[in-house]
Amino acid sequence: MTRGRLRIYLGAAPGVGKTVKMLQEGHRRQQRGTDVVVGVIETHDRAYTAEQLEGLEIVPQRELRHGDTVLHELDVDAVLRRRPDVVLVDELAHRIIGGPHERRWQDIEQLLDAGIDVLSTVNVQHLESLNDAVFQITGVRQQETVPDAVVRAADQIELVDMTPEALRRRLAHGHVYPAERVDAALANYFRGGNLSALRELALLWTADRVDEALSRYRDDHDIESIWPVRERVVVALTGGPEQETLLRRGARIAGRGAGGELYAVQVVSDTGLRDVKPESAAAARQLVTELGGTMHTVTGTDVGEAILEFARGVNASQIIIGASRRTRLQRIFGRGVGDTVVDGSGDIDVLMVSHELAHGGRRPAVTWVGVGLHREVAGWLLATVGLLVLTVLLDRTAHTHALPLEMLIYLAYTVLTAIVGGIWPALATAVLSSLVLNWFFTSPTGTLTINQPENVGAVLVFVIVAASVSWVVHLSVRRTSQAVAAEYDSRVLAELTHSLLAVKDPLPELLGQARDLFSVTGAAIVRTTHSGVPGQPVMVSGEVPLTELEARLSRVPIDEDHQFVLGGDVVDASQQRLMEAYASVAAAILHRNELARQAAAAAGLAKDNRSRAALLAAVSHDLRTPLSAIKAGVSSLRSTDIRLTPADQRELLETVEDATDRLDGLIENLLDMSRIQSGNITARTDDVLVADLVAHTLRSVSAPDRVHVWLPDPQVSCLADPGLAERVLANLVENSLRYSPGRQEVVISAERLGCWVEVRVVDRGPGVPESQRTGIFAPFQRYGDSPRGNGVGLGLAVAKGLTEAMDGTLDAEDTPGGGLTMCVRLPVVPPADPVEGHA
Repeated sequence: MTRGRLRIYLGAAPGVGKTVKMLQEGHRRQQRGTDVVVGVIETHDRAYTAEQLEGLEIVPQRELRHGDTVLHELDVDAVLRRRPDVVLVDELAHRIIGGPHERRWQDIEQLLDAGIDVLSTVNVQHLESLNDAVFQITGVRQQETVPDAVVRAADQIELVDMTPEALRRRLAHGHVYPAERVDAALANYFRGGNLSALRELALLWTADRVDEALSRYRDDHDIESIWPVRERVVVALTGGPEQETLLRRGARIAGRGAGGELYAVQVVSDTGLRDVKPESAAAARQLVTELGGTMHTVTGTDVGEAILEFARGVNASQIIIGASRRTRLQRIFGRGVGDTVVDGSGDIDVLMVSHELAHGGRRPAVTWVGVGLHREVAGWLLATVGLLVLTVLLDRTAHTHALPLEMLIYLAYTVLTAIVGGIWPALATAVLSSLVLNWFFTSPTGTLTINQPENVGAVLVFVIVAASVSWVVHLSVRRTSQAVAAEYDSRVLAELTHSLLAVKDPLPELLGQARDLFSVTGAAIVRTTHSGVPGQPVMVSGEVPLTELEARLSRVPIDEDHQFVLGGDVVDASQQRLMEAYASVAAAILHRNELARQAAAAAGLAKDNRSRAALLAAVSHDLRTPLSAIKAGVSSLRSTDIRLTPADQRELLETVEDATDRLDGLIENLLDMSRIQSGNITARTDDVLVADLVAHTLRSVSAPDRVHVWLPDPQVSCLADPGLAERVLANLVENSLRYSPGRQEVVISAERLGCWVEVRVVDRGPGVPESQRTGIFAPFQRYGDSPRGNGVGLGLAVAKGLTEAMDGTLDAEDTPGGGLTMCVRLPVVPPADPVEGHA
């Protein structure tokens, strides 16, 4: 069965028109003859949205009970029985209570698997990867999210966009929320800055999705040409002082258009010939980070080709390289990196930036190292073609030289061959040279016969000397190669160490550099199983096929419990030592992380010890006060030496009762704080009316007549544990009454803002400076260590802990005109969440 297609309408905020767009698309498809039904639509009492439903068949929804509330949800079974071509399902991120699935996107997956096309909607704030970013922008933590992979897997994503000014006008005209909620919405979630930031998030996320689709299309159709849909600038670095100029020029170019990206690439030769100082690489990496780009290190034999290959891989629009440092004489004998990049750039623009060191400002260091394929081929050419040319020249000038000079010339030529091509071409040259000397230059010429015995000795000595010199030269080259390889390894590790010092979490940076250095598809740190093979991954960068253990993985042990694994082609044996060095660094990082965890645990124990010490100090005074009052009152009542009037007795009994109540409250707070710190509080949340919570709270406070309640919507409800919520409000109200001067009133207000109900306890007391507001929620702390009132400084700490146990938040704000406002935010029942509503 062919899987259905998913189309998603993505918006930056509620009210931009996603649901309307989806309904209009449903009408359009219906007019073309497609069988379209509506599975579930959330109109949120918006008249225009409801009008768009006219003419579309609606599949009856199933009813689910949650307490006393009846919820209406998508009936997946009914849709499957109806089997339409297309079904409209609103609010992709919606959470389902009491259904077979927990999320609506799981219902949609079932419909898609059945071959039914689905149209759906989602707001950008519900994307899992953007949840933290949205919380920082709006201060609202979204309780309902959808994995990015679900949205990215959609066949089509359409961004429904609206400027912040236009959306705020729609809100002000009552097209999004009822009139009583407009002011609060405009002042909180729908502020102009919030909407601009959310809109930018939506645009950038959609641009990334389009870029992924473009990359897939190019790969599927084997398109190698560059499609510059956005400005991607690749800056080629050589480690020289000019790299700062190149990077800043690249950043300016990338920043000219929206969505521009900056890539810095440094090519390290696979033979280790590049001489890049660690401090230079570290400075480049830091500058790239400051400029908002990414740093990459790749390996390659030809630097220019490696730059081009990287640029094509990231679909770059421009390459920036520095003007060549080579002198004119050097350019005569060989092409530079710039020439290679320009000749092979094709559709990519190349910008060559001039700098102070251009055109011979610094001579590049040249180091001859181990024999590679190209040099070995050159050596054999010298041993054959070159030897033939040399023999022809000496034969034609035979009258100008004798055998001793000819032997020295051939000996020097053999040494040259050893330097260029190694031992085997040199040995071949030595043998062939001895034969050539015998045939052309030793009497009688034209034969291999030697008349004079001393010439036989000379030829033999020549062969021995030539072979010995060739072996010595070859051995020296090998030693040089090993030294350069060791120097290369140490330079790479030094650069790695410098780069890891600058990052907060070094493990991902280590794996990313390993991918670039070894040119593999991925790198990972995995746990070692009992059989010694890689098991569950601890951290992965890129793609590591852990199931293909022998064919495509290179691995070295980190410690007894972990392995360092590279995916892709098996790493050459010569790089095994470098892999082991990376594994050692990984071991150090893992050990440091373990020490950090142990230190955090120790800090927690130290904090508990401090709390116990503070508790003892507080109990020694604050619990003794009500006990002293109780003892004094009881002693007076029992005394026979003093005649007490009935009024005196009543007063003493009231004192005992008040002191007992205070003592009970202190002990209750202590017990609550103990349960909070040990994590033993379990909130049993339910949909409760805020009006009921406030009413029960007023019955338990000391001065209910001083509390004014303002509830614009008496039916507003929240998801809370009634007992815990009453304790929270009671603690906050008592604290406000204690610090409010005279008979000043304390105000309790509650209003629904987005997916939260915000209960505010407002006093007109002295207030708390912003720098000290965090400290008032710490256990055993009272603002300014004030001795006013009774208590051990646990009221606000307990209130905050109980609020967080109900998935809520508690914060302190200034009261306009003076005082302190405590804001309790509690989540609402998900189906009635207006912030997640769709237009």
